[in-house]
Amino acid sequence: MAEYLASIFGTEKDKVNCSFYFKIGACRHGDRCSRLHNKPTFSQTIVLLNLYQNPQNTAQTADGSHCHVSDVEVQEHYDNFFEEVFTELQEKYGEIEEMNVCDNLGDHLVGNVYVKFRREEDAERAVAELNNRWFNGQAVHAELSPVTDFRESCCRQYEMGECTRGGFCNFMHLRPISRNLRRQLYGRGPRRRSPPRSHTGHHPRERNRQRSPDHRHGRF
Repeated sequence: MAEYLASIFGTEKDKVNCSFYFKIGACRHGDRCSRLHNKPTFSQTIVLLNLYQNPQNTAQTADGSHCHVSDVEVQEHYDNFFEEVFTELQEKYGEIEEMNVCDNLGDHLVGNVYVKFRREEDAERAVAELNNRWFNGQAVHAELSPVTDFRESCCRQYEMGECTRGGFCNFMHLRPISRNLRRQLYGRGPRRRSPPRSHTGHHPRERNRQRSPDHRHGRF
């Protein structure tokens, strides 16, 4: 019996533990879920809840009407956000193996940022410190996540462009970063703190942010 229970733990056959929480670290039922959400006491992965704000969903004019933001502007805004968060967390807490951002619209997934560190100790320290921080005018809510294999968390239909549930799908719709940024962040070992500014007076990332003054991000 013990072996059977262990084999079905976190699966849809498990009538005690929530399979959605086990796979994606979130559940649309929240505290009202009829199954248990077993929050890990140690993990390589943390989640920063609802941290990313897609400007296509939030941009408004002065009179409150929706403001159109182009796909190019959204991608630039997202790349700047991703680079800033990735760089800051890796410099402060330790090497990051993988970082993913949800582009879902459901309350339990919208804007969630999942960060998988190489060491569990780094993830634990990040959660302890980040819950006392603010980012871009909002309090940071961080917790350890059970997610370690994002292949099990992602919507395969979305990756093939065939998801019929759209942004309210209960599996992760992960927003990709540009190829150049992926090569820059993952193409080498742990990043070191940036060198002093050059004689031009501009840091490369600062130039990127200056191109989009309306889309600046806060720092932790």
